[in-house]
Amino acid sequence: MLDAVAHDMRFQDRADAGRQLADRLQRYAHRDDVLVLGLPRGGVPVAYEVAQALNAPLDVCLVRKLGVPNHEELALGAIASGGVRVLNDEVVRGMTISASTIDAVAAKEMQELQRRDRAYRSDRPPLDVRDRTVILVDDGIATGATMRAAVSVIKPQQPARLIVASPVMAPLIYEELSLVVDEVVCVAMPEALRAIGFWYEDFAQTSDADVRQRLADQP
Repeated sequence: MLDAVAHDMRFQDRADAGRQLADRLQRYAHRDDVLVLGLPRGGVPVAYEVAQALNAPLDVCLVRKLGVPNHEELALGAIASGGVRVLNDEVVRGMTISASTIDAVAAKEMQELQRRDRAYRSDRPPLDVRDRTVILVDDGIATGATMRAAVSVIKPQQPARLIVASPVMAPLIYEELSLVVDEVVCVAMPEALRAIGFWYEDFAQTSDADVRQRLADQP
């Protein structure tokens, strides 16, 4: 099932985006099987608003974008825990990025992934997603590499239903993700996506402290 509105709008900030996204997820409110997972760091404030609105537990799904050297905002792929690596073949081929360069970028980002795991979780284990309705949330999806990595981590854990939700995403990515998860939900799906930050009035960087606070601030 697909659920999106294609329109040109801007969100005030991630909290506003999360509340608007939650409006489109109300059918999952007040259910004891629902779990919301935010992609750090920017996806967590959005996911927090969704979790609050749905009265659902919140956790993080630790994934890390692999940026093209000297063009870090452009994703050549993404990694996640458990050795998951997803590559954006179009970017890798188009910019002739070597396997050794990919390995070097991945090794560096794995160190950051492990640091974030310690910073966000301490000794707390991830929430069990098996047989749950899992909503994966990010603040925007451009290439889809990071979200595909998250899907690759969660799917083998056998959730009952897997939903990708984001305030804004590219139409092509919307269609691609709809083939690998049960449902894709977004607020805006502009034909010309530009950078994700373009769709926010305030797109200030989310800090580790912001993530920890939102994970701690739950019922």
